[in-house]
Amino acid sequence: MASKPRQRPRAERAVIAPAGGGNGANPRQARSRGRGEAVDKRRLILDAAVGVFARRGFTACRVSDVADEAGVAYGLVYHYFDSKEEILDTLFVERWQLMLDAIEAIDRGEASGREKLGLVASFIIDSYRHSPDVMKVIIVEVTRAAHSFGLEHLDHIRTAYDRIGRIVEAASRDGEFKPGISSQFAAMCFYGAIEQLLSAWIFGLLPRTDEEYDQAKELVVETICGGLEATAARPSA
Repeated sequence: MASKPRQRPRAERAVIAPAGGGNGANPRQARSRGRGEAVDKRRLILDAAVGVFARRGFTACRVSDVADEAGVAYGLVYHYFDSKEEILDTLFVERWQLMLDAIEAIDRGEASGREKLGLVASFIIDSYRHSPDVMKVIIVEVTRAAHSFGLEHLDHIRTAYDRIGRIVEAASRDGEFKPGISSQFAAMCFYGAIEQLLSAWIFGLLPRTDEEYDQAKELVVETICGGLEATAARPSA
């Protein structure tokens, strides 16, 4: 009897995207909705900030730029946020938590270690595919800002490494991955490879096509898991 196809975890189909979907909810479209539909001004401001931070960079932006993009009064921004720093903090924590939840959901599945890491890679790369501005802000303004936001959110960043590391550790215990390779080291190599790819797309060093994104998922998994798997061929002496 043919086995039933494995149901992929729901997390694989989700991405780190703004509430409005796509590359960011368009504040102007949100403002043009019918009178009977209430607009979440806080969300409007956050989604506007994504576009402004991605285009101009966080340091060069002012709160007034975010207000203009959102089409709201300057003072309304301060009704919801104390500063532009709080806006960026909120954006990062919200989006990063989506990734942490996705990794945890993937890890709860019954897939192999390689398959789980493939799902994690797909989630992150598809997040860039669908919301490049969001991922640009996360990487450029937070995770790589070693002296400011990256340092402040180091615990959140470490949590991602830890959750990926648990996937590697479980696969090692099951004999799928080689023993003796630190799960934390493997997790950093895995996530680091993905983030470097995202950086290459952000800076235009690699083509931004669906084919390129799909190929990148496969190559990351093959490169990292090929070295981790117990059955991988060892180079001859």
